[in-house]
Amino acid sequence: MHDAPTDDELHAYVDGRLDPARRAVVAAWLEAHPERAAHVEGWKRDAERLRALAANPERWPANASLTPAQVRRRLQARRRRRLGIAASWVLAFVIGGGAGWQMRELRPSPSNLPMADAVAAYRQFAEADAPPMEFDTARADDLQRWLLRHFGEAGRVPDLSQAGYRLMGGRLLSTEQGAAAMLVYQDGSGARVGFYLRPRGRLAGDGQRRDGDLLAQYWSRRDTSFALVSDAADAAARALPRLLENG
Repeated sequence: MHDAPTDDELHAYVDGRLDPARRAVVAAWLEAHPERAAHVEGWKRDAERLRALAANPERWPANASLTPAQVRRRLQARRRRRLGIAASWVLAFVIGGGAGWQMRELRPSPSNLPMADAVAAYRQFAEADAPPMEFDTARADDLQRWLLRHFGEAGRVPDLSQAGYRLMGGRLLSTEQGAAAMLVYQDGSGARVGFYLRPRGRLAGDGQRRDGDLLAQYWSRRDTSFALVSDAADAAARALPRLLENG
């Protein structure tokens, strides 16, 4: 026999599961390889001891961990650990939830931030992937008439060409205060700004605020509130509110 038997064959040999012809071949190979035969003989002795133990469970050595009292104690300890973990989760939830509600009371609601509707309108209609304007430049006259009807002289479409911005179009909106509009302008580099106007509502005064990557500059005149929304990094857009007020 030139090829050595595999370990699976040797285990089958020990367990008596080889057919007689193959068993004779393996036995002859083991006679020619005494070191390997010694390993196989050790496997046989282990298998015989296991069979003897299985046949006589009363002779098994005592295992204190398997006594009923020990088993009950382990089950009780495991139950206490699970209850402790559950209690810690509940406590964490209560503490976290309470802190969250307290912080909720401390933080201003996004809807209460100055000109939050202007920022939302910019994100929806003025960013690069926004849908086409409801009033494009071909309908600029219609847009102007609508603004004058709702806002009077305050609704005149600003001309920002001297600052390098051209009108792309406008969107008509509705707010809690009434009708509103977002006019979108773009400069030669593709940077966009949104000019937003609506009834004054609860806007307390002039100012500006960051909202993520956007800057909203806002002010009110008489019954109308305005906002100029732009990329916060757009330095040129910061000067536009002065142009709008003076124009």
